[in-house]
Amino acid sequence: LSSVPLQILLYVNGFYYVFYFLATLAMIVYKSQVFSYPDDFLAPDLALLCVMAALEALRLYLALRFLRGSKGNLTEEEAPLGLSLVVTVGSVILSVYFLTWQTYVLRADVILNAVLLFTYGLESVLQVLAIAAFVG
Repeated sequence: LSSVPLQILLYVNGFYYVFYFLATLAMIVYKSQVFSYPDDFLAPDLALLCVMAALEALRLYLALRFLRGSKGNLTEEEAPLGLSLVVTVGSVILSVYFLTWQTYVLRADVILNAVLLFTYGLESVLQVLAIAAFVG
């Protein structure tokens, strides 16, 4: 009953998020040097990026730990996947912040966040299907 596509997508998203974090951090540094980035907004943007990284680590830990589990792909527990879905909501909100509400939004921000939101949506659908399979 374990979802192999979900597990693969979670692994890929883990690598993509490292790229996303580094690219977003580099863009914030770039924007702070090139544009007149208000000092009052620089620290909150960096703090929110760090909060998002912590949420992403927790989300992936919950989802992957119980999909993989100590017995390989045999642990089929719905509670950790459900918690991962709840944490995904926070990650989605922060991604939308970086997509629309941060001080300066570059085209690269739009592309990075669109890909991230797409993977969050696809993961969520696969997690709901996996939970349904585990329960049913």
